[in-house]
Parts: sequence; C-alpha cells; structure tokens
Amino acid sequence: MPHRIVVLGAGYTGAFAAGRLARRLRREDAAITLVNAEPDFVERVRMHQLAVGQDLEPRPFSEMFAGTGVELRLAEVTGVDVDRSTVALVDANGAGELEYDTLVYALGSGWHDQGVPGAAEHAHEIAARPGALRLRERLARLDAGQPVVVVGGGLTGLEAAAEIAEARPDLDVALAARGALGDWLSPKGRRHLRRVFDELGITVHEHAAVVGVEADRVATADGGSLPAAVTVWTTGFAVHPVAKATTLEVTDTGQIVVDGTMRSVSHPDVYAVGDAAMAMGPGGKPLRMSCASGTPTAWQAADAIAARLAGGKLPKVPLRYFNQCISLGRKEGLIQYVTADDRAVRAALTGRLAAVYKELVCKGAAWAVANPTLGMPARRRRLMEPAKAGSPVKAPA
Repeated sequence: MPHRIVVLGAGYTGAFAAGRLARRLRREDAAITLVNAEPDFVERVRMHQLAVGQDLEPRPFSEMFAGTGVELRLAEVTGVDVDRSTVALVDANGAGELEYDTLVYALGSGWHDQGVPGAAEHAHEIAARPGALRLRERLARLDAGQPVVVVGGGLTGLEAAAEIAEARPDLDVALAARGALGDWLSPKGRRHLRRVFDELGITVHEHAAVVGVEADRVATADGGSLPAAVTVWTTGFAVHPVAKATTLEVTDTGQIVVDGTMRSVSHPDVYAVGDAAMAMGPGGKPLRMSCASGTPTAWQAADAIAARLAGGKLPKVPLRYFNQCISLGRKEGLIQYVTADDRAVRAALTGRLAAVYKELVCKGAAWAVANPTLGMPARRRRLMEPAKAGSPVKAPA
C-alpha cells in the first residue's frame, strides 16, 4: 500500500507542498491527497483587488495538478485525530474520515476581530474570497461622498486603503492606525507612503486604536468616533481552530510548534506550514503570518518529508526575509528592503517600478504553486522500504 500523505488546505503553502511532494516521490510509493473546500486556487494577496471590482484569473486545481498524481478532495476539515492518524471531513456526500501516514497541516488563518465589540457584526474583512466579494458588493452600492474606514495600519490595511481610494476616488476613504503611519518602515518608505496617501486623498488617523464598531461609525480609544458607511477590518489574523482542539503541541494562539523542518515537535508524522506553524526565523524570532513566510516553510516541509521517506539529506536552507512588498493601488508601490529578521533598512524601491515589482512577486507566487520545483525536472525517488497497509514507512528521525 502506498504511503498516504494528506495535505490539509490548498492555499499558497498547502498547494505548493502537495505539488512539490508529487515531484519528489514516486506515485507507486506515495499517494498524495490535497483536501480543500474550494475547487480553485485563491490568490489571497490579491483580495483587496477583488474587493474593488477587479476580476482575477481563475486557477482550477484540476488544471494545476493535471498529470501530477495529486488527488483533490473537495471537503471541509472539521477535525483531526493525531493519535489515530485520521482527519474528519464533510463533503457533498456528508461526513467522512480520511486516514494518513503523514499529515501536512496547511489550514492557514482567517480574519481576527481582536474581540472588539461590533467588529464581527458590522465590519468587512478581506482575508478570504467570500469576505472580499461581500465587500465588493457593499462598495458598489455606496454613493459618492460616503465614508469608508480601513482599520489597521499593517500591510493589508495599507493596500486596502490605497486600492479603494484609487478605484473609488469619489468616496471619503480613511485609515485608522494604532501607531504612526508606516512606523516600521525606513524614512524613505514612510515619506513615500505618506505622499501616495495624500495624493489619493486618504485621511490618516494615527494613534487611533479602534475599540468599537457600529453600523455607521467606529469608536476610538480616545473617546472619539469616525463616520463609516463601510468599515474594513485588517488588524491581523487568527489561525484555523482545528489544531488547538487536538493533542498537538500548539501555542496559545493555536499555531503548531514545529522544528526547523516544519515537523511537529510532539507528533513526528505531522508537519505544519504557513500561518498554521510556529516556526522560528533568524535571531530566534517567530516568522510572521504572510505569503513571504509561508512558501519557504512549504518548501522546507516537502523536501524534509521526501528526504525522510526516501533517505535523502534533510534541507538546511535558512528561513529569512529580504523585503516587504506593498501595492499602493495599480500605479504605485513600495518595496521595503529588510534584514534577515524582517527589520527595515534604509533602502527602499518606490513608485511605478515598485508597483511592477510587486505585481511580478504576486504572479511569481501563483506560478510557484503550479510549478513547485521552479521549472526543474522532477526527481522522483523510491521510498526506503515499502509501506504496510495502515502503517507509515519507517524513516530516520
């Protein structure tokens, strides 16, 4: 019986890991099942574009994984029993169960209301396609002059505010940031960001922590309020809750604690990638939730699994950062170069060239999912010894 590898979630990290494993292991030896609730790949880094009415290129998994041997299972994951090595699913036929020998957990994250009263009821989110489409419909119904408040001054908030202001210059767009605008950027980056926001007519409320959301306004910690016909919430992400309900070792936030190969420190047949993993980067700092972190962790996990099963060398590529890529509408961008542990340096690329750079990064990320060996020929390897039905292949620790 082939070694059963089950990958949960087909975002950037899960889809990349499944494809790379398929090109590393022989089909006769490894059966790879990719579980996802939707039949096509969603470019999460473009949800702010979808929200303002832009159409994204469809990317069906049936085409992306054609001929690879990866089996797509359209289902929602409702639970994982890591002691029995099973996954609980719900699909079009009802509830079911899927057994695995090796599990790659890539369920990722969703939006996080931070417990702020009214946020869940009244705010819109763009962490996933359904939320972006709801915001798209709501923005389309807004009359000229109506106020839109984007809450959160991180990368997602900056991109959302700029995209909305550029696409709908007739709206009154504002950004509410807990700190100063772009306070983590270099001086050059901050100057460029402020100039672009000024040109787009975005009102910036700095040091304005939002403590409540109503249907037509948001309340700030200083006792004030900002009018908002639409509130867009971008204050951070929360990981999928399934892992926290298992016996896996997880953090307080539900991220799975992994070693340098993305292997669970408590259950060696489980790997976690992307936002679901508590992985450490340079300087012992946790990697932030982002596509920039996720794809390298998927690469690391896939190659580690293949190496352990087929007897190869474990990957020792350090996980590090190079830049932060921020789109500021379709014509402007900001590429902030950073240290290995994600601290801004003086150098930054701005303007139209930065917008082109960012677009190439987005296209490259989607291309990497469909081409997980980055154009290199497949090198499928035989497992060290055949797997017995219901038990994993024996492999070195």
